[in-house]
Amino acid sequence: MASAPPKLQRIVELFAGAPKDLRLEALLEYSRKLPPLPDHLDGHHSAMEQVHECQTPFFLSTEVDADCRVTTWFDCPPEAPTTRGFAGILAEGLNGATVEEVLAVPNDFYTQMGLAEAISSLRLRGMGAILGHLKRQVRQHAAAC
Repeated sequence: MASAPPKLQRIVELFAGAPKDLRLEALLEYSRKLPPLPDHLDGHHSAMEQVHECQTPFFLSTEVDADCRVTTWFDCPPEAPTTRGFAGILAEGLNGATVEEVLAVPNDFYTQMGLAEAISSLRLRGMGAILGHLKRQVRQHAAAC
């Protein structure tokens, strides 16, 4: 996956190289690493976009700074650890990447991680929707770059 930002590429390679039973555990570990929301978003879902394709209430917000670097924010309940884990992967893999790097991420990059063997196809579709919403927001912010 040559078009992914380096941090995301490393995560994809780690998952792809891990035994099947460890992939789910690694996904759960990322759910615990999801950064908390900043004050301006904490408790303010109206300032975030809901991803209705997800089974659980999932909200996201992206910011692009003056250097065209992306920051992502996610809010997902702890009772949805696989979805939170995916959000944790996106936060770690994409935060600090350029607009171009984020937009170049393959829409199905998570399939290269071997997640289809660990979680349901419904959850995988939700992951695709999350990335789609995120990219759309980044494209909207990119006009300022």
